[in-house]
Amino acid sequence: MPLIREQKARKPGTTTLKAAIDEMLRAYQLKNKYSETYLVAFWEKLVGKSIASRTGRLYVAEGTLYVQILSAPLRQELVLAKTKLIELLNREMGEEVVRDVIFI
Repeated sequence: MPLIREQKARKPGTTTLKAAIDEMLRAYQLKNKYSETYLVAFWEKLVGKSIASRTGRLYVAEGTLYVQILSAPLRQELVLAKTKLIELLNREMGEEVVRDVIFI
């Protein structure tokens, strides 16, 4: 016999765990730092394995993403697609985390 889970209504005045964490990050002004750390941690998922395998060190500082590129052809491709990359990253993050990208 399969288990059937019933959706129970949430009690009034309660919030989801995600909403509570988001509220806490905003209250302590950690939302930007969390988003920057998330972007670095999930770089491969965001840009794909082929690009991630050809990048070295990356970090975000004050809205600028610094990416070490290990391949000259890839560097040229990314320089040409810089605005598209910024739009993609911000769309995936759900907020404006990156305003500029510098390839080192």
